[in-house]
Amino acid sequence: MMMLKALLVDDEVPARSELRFLLGEVGGVEVIGEAGCASEALQLIKAIPYDVVFLDVSMPGLSGIELAEALTSLDHPPAIVFVTAHSEHAVDAFEVAAVDYLVKPVEARRLRMAIERITPAAEVSPKIERIPVEKAGKKLLLNVGDIYHVVAKDDYSYIYTDGERYLSTLSLADLENKLGAQGFFRVHRRFLVNLAHVQEVAPMYGGTMELALKDQAKTRVPVSRRRAPALKRALGL
Repeated sequence: MMMLKALLVDDEVPARSELRFLLGEVGGVEVIGEAGCASEALQLIKAIPYDVVFLDVSMPGLSGIELAEALTSLDHPPAIVFVTAHSEHAVDAFEVAAVDYLVKPVEARRLRMAIERITPAAEVSPKIERIPVEKAGKKLLLNVGDIYHVVAKDDYSYIYTDGERYLSTLSLADLENKLGAQGFFRVHRRFLVNLAHVQEVAPMYGGTMELALKDQAKTRVPVSRRRAPALKRALGL
């Protein structure tokens, strides 16, 4: 069974920790982000395509129901599974096309059922293995895992591996859409980074950050102040 990329949204840290533990026991889900409120979750979801969001109903600010409504406007919204202590919101939850509604304390059996309902739909989208690029007048197919970072260049992009640079006719936004589900993160309006190749995260002045990559050149990539909080969550910082 493929691993679903999940975001946990709950204003209570112990509740998120318990759900993360249960998901680890049940299997089939990789938790790659957490948020303590709906606005923070929305920022994360716009940065990384998640397969499923496990979402509390009652939170400060926007409620879980309001967040689910906002997600319906996305081109590829994640599946929603509500996890809450309040059973009376179930009707509202299914009106926003929730896959399931789990009442705390969550039983492993019910959690497994919810995951099984999501998996078939998630398996429809094929995983992109290679990206077409150009170098020295030749057209090549580059393995996605070899990409360290991407830099926007007008309507094109430069794709960097460990020691090589390639031209892509795809825009940075196009590459973000194609690669976001495979661990790539838009850290700046001009930079897309493969998080698997990040070695160090350094805080900078004014709330910005800088990433050090694992390549031979020790490439440094800037992180904008606006994208820094979502990146921290994505990296579990």
